[in-house]
Amino acid sequence: MTSTLSFALTLIIAATTILVLALRGIVRGFFRLALSPDRVLILGASPLASRIIEEIAAHAKRRYVIVGVADEGSPSAQASPRDFPVRPLGQLRWLVERLSPDRIVVAMTERRGCLPVRQLLDSRMRGVIVESAEEFYERLAGKLAIESFTPGGFLFTPVFRMSRLHLALGRALSVAAAAAALVVLAPVLAALAVAIKLDSRGPVFFIQDRVGLNGRTFRLIKFRTMHGSRAGTSEWVRDNGHRITRVGKWLRRFRLDELPQCINVLRGEMNLVGPRPHPASNYELLATVARNVPERGSEIPLYSLRTLVRPGITGWAQVRYGYANGVEEEIEKLRYDLFYIKHLSVWLDLRILLETVRVVLLGKKFERAGAEEEAAATHGGREASYGRQAGGDQAA
Repeated sequence: MTSTLSFALTLIIAATTILVLALRGIVRGFFRLALSPDRVLILGASPLASRIIEEIAAHAKRRYVIVGVADEGSPSAQASPRDFPVRPLGQLRWLVERLSPDRIVVAMTERRGCLPVRQLLDSRMRGVIVESAEEFYERLAGKLAIESFTPGGFLFTPVFRMSRLHLALGRALSVAAAAAALVVLAPVLAALAVAIKLDSRGPVFFIQDRVGLNGRTFRLIKFRTMHGSRAGTSEWVRDNGHRITRVGKWLRRFRLDELPQCINVLRGEMNLVGPRPHPASNYELLATVARNVPERGSEIPLYSLRTLVRPGITGWAQVRYGYANGVEEEIEKLRYDLFYIKHLSVWLDLRILLETVRVVLLGKKFERAGAEEEAAATHGGREASYGRQAGGDQAA
C-alpha cells in the first residue's frame, strides 16, 4: 500500500514537473514571438519611406526592423542604406519569399498604375500585413505625415471627428481641476509671486495675445520668467536665454510658470489638455508655411486645424517634442498636434496628464528650451501685472 502511494506520488510530481516545464516553454516562446520585432519590407523610396526608416533606426527598443526596400526606380541614398537589400519593384515576389516580412509598408510616391496589386494580394493571402506608409508612420511616430496629405484624401478620410461627449467631459474636467488648483495652490502661487518680485524688476505676470478656439484671440497669463528688454528681440528663446531670471529658470524647469493659465481655463479660453496656443503675432506666418507643406500640389489649411479645439496648458506635442525654436520645429510640433486632434479621447488626455505630472515632478528638461512660450513683446507680446499694462518690453 505504501509503495503504491509512493509510486502514485512520484507520478504526480513527475507529471506536474513536465507540465510546468512545458508551460514555461510555451510562455517563453510566446513572449519571444510577441517581443521580437516585426520584419518590415518598404515598398517605395519616397521621402516618407526615408522618414520611416529614420524613425525605426532612432528607436532604442525596436518594435520593427527593416529587411528590405522595393522600388521601381533607383532609390535615393537616404532611402537605401546598405544594411538591407534594395531591389526593383519587379522583384517584390522574390523579396517576400526570400526575406519573409511580417508586413509590407506601401510608401510609393505614385501608386496609380504602378502598384503591384497581384503580388500584394498574394502576400495578404499568406498572412503578411499590407498597410499604407501614412498609417504606419502615424502609429510608429505618434504624429502625422502631413507632407503626404492630398486634398482628396483629406476631404474623404474620416478623421478629425470629435465626440461631443469627449469635448464635454474634457471641459468639465478642465474647469474642475483649474478651480481646485487655484484654491489649493493659492499659497504656492502667492509665494511664487513674491519670489518673482524679489528676484528681478518688473511685473509678476506676463500677458500676451494668443490664438485660441476657432481662431479667436485671447490674453494668455503666465508668470514672468525673463528680464525686460527695450531693444528688438527675437521670437525664439534660443536668442534670449541670457534674459531668463534666476527664479524664471527654476519656474521653467518645473513648468510652474504655466499655473496662472488656470484663470484662462475658467474663462473658457483654454483646457487642461490641447495644442499649445501660439502668439497671434506669428500666426499668419506659421499658417502660410504649414499650408504649403504637403508635397502633392494643392494647399491645405493644416495650421487652422489646431483651432478646432481649445488650446491647452499641456499637450501631446509638449510631452513628445517639447518647445520649438524656429519655424521648422513649429511644423514638426504641428504633426503631433494634428495627431492629438485626430485621436482625441479621454484616454489620450489622461496619458498626456500623467506624462506632464512626471515632467513636473522630475523637473525634466526638453532638448529645446521654451520658444513661443515667451515671445518678444516687440512682436506682439505684452507684459503686465494682471489687469494693467507693463512699462517695457519682455520676452516671455
